[in-house]
Amino acid sequence: MATFRYAVSVMPKAGILDVQGRAVEGSLPHLGVDSVHGIRVGRRVELAADAATEPEARAVVERLAGELLANPIIEAWQVERIG
Repeated sequence: MATFRYAVSVMPKAGILDVQGRAVEGSLPHLGVDSVHGIRVGRRVELAADAATEPEARAVVERLAGELLANPIIEAWQVERIG
């Protein structure tokens, strides 16, 4: 059995209102920044999974991403192996 490390990035789907992104973007003029736009705010979850093979570990992480870490109705996720 080996340990595989992953990062799961979760972001609002395109077309979904991103309230946090709008709040950050609305604060930019107060900082004198006018060249940044299109801000979207998400989250990153890092985890380790023990499995016999990398595909087995990735399958568990993909399942967790879709059933626990993200709301598949309004969020998209991406799994990245980090170690």
